[in-house]
Amino acid sequence: MTTPEFADNRDNFCYRHPDRQSFVLCQRCLRTICPECQTQAPVGVICPECMNAERKNRTPAQKRAERRWGGRRSGGTMTAVRSGRPVVTYVLLAVTSFIGLVQLIPGLNDPIKQALAFYAPYLYPALFPFPFEPWRLLSVLFVHGGFFHLALNMLALWMLGQSLEPMLGRARFLALYLISGFGGSVMVALLAPGSPTVGASGAIFGLMAALLIIGRHIGANVTGLLVILGINFALGFFIGNIAWQAHLGGAIVGALVALILTRTRRRERRVWQIVLLAGLVVVLGVVVAFVPPLILLS
Repeated sequence: MTTPEFADNRDNFCYRHPDRQSFVLCQRCLRTICPECQTQAPVGVICPECMNAERKNRTPAQKRAERRWGGRRSGGTMTAVRSGRPVVTYVLLAVTSFIGLVQLIPGLNDPIKQALAFYAPYLYPALFPFPFEPWRLLSVLFVHGGFFHLALNMLALWMLGQSLEPMLGRARFLALYLISGFGGSVMVALLAPGSPTVGASGAIFGLMAALLIIGRHIGANVTGLLVILGINFALGFFIGNIAWQAHLGGAIVGALVALILTRTRRRERRVWQIVLLAGLVVVLGVVVAFVPPLILLS
């Protein structure tokens, strides 16, 4: 039960719905708002009036981004049309982190790596004494070489997913992540078929490249992102045990996926979007099926 003092204090109730009790404040004006009046912001929530004011103060680049990607703004950040939460990003984080933490249990690291890591000979049972296990092209994204490897990739996924998933939508973001990871594995099979690899780095570089392409497309300043992408790629040549081939493949394929998405963003072009993405996957499949065996046999 509430005391008379509590009931008489209007700060304990939503300013737009005086009959609704709430303890949540708008991060802009600090007035109390009920769940119906709350819009998710980068930190906390904001009320409808502050939301409208924020929309009026958007820059031309932000307005173009909203028109082109069909999202809505919240506190200066593009949010998902349906829920405002990057659900796919959270699911990928949860699944990958769970597998990574299980790897830390003594005795389980090697079996998990052996079951999920990418190793090109598993794709060519006619050439090598290994069973045919094509799922390793994607399962490699969920297994890592250690805690710091896992932590760095998950931090990058969280940061990139917060920006990309709301702009693209859940299905397109998931497609970008998986196809980029697939491209990273294909590049490893082409350039280093004898090297076992683990990690989500191919997919992460695909997200970085896609954010670069999309940012450039909507008129944003992408110089900083380009520098970060270049530095991270260059580190692969100087630090041992880093599969720069996966980084290269993921970045190239991620950029291609982003180009497809930017060119087919309108509703009437959605069929072409699906066809082109499927075609890209088929091309990658054909390349990994036929080119590495020719290289190995030459």
